[in-house]
Amino acid sequence: MIAKFNVFGKKVSVMRQEQQWLLFNESDSGIRSRVYDVVIPADLDESELVLYLDDIYHELASEKHPNVIKIN
Repeated sequence: MIAKFNVFGKKVSVMRQEQQWLLFNESDSGIRSRVYDVVIPADLDESELVLYLDDIYHELASEKHPNVIKIN
């Protein structure tokens, strides 16, 4: 399962693998790079990812991009 998000204008994806969440930056060309400095708690439910990403990346919020939005 891969969930994609627009995090205040930044495209990221989250994948569940072996009881853990993995976070990736997404490029416009489809290249995905792993984010190692953000750890998503393993017990977090998929429905809680939007709020968690909002909490972690809130400093990126702007008038143009005020929210975290699930893309798929």
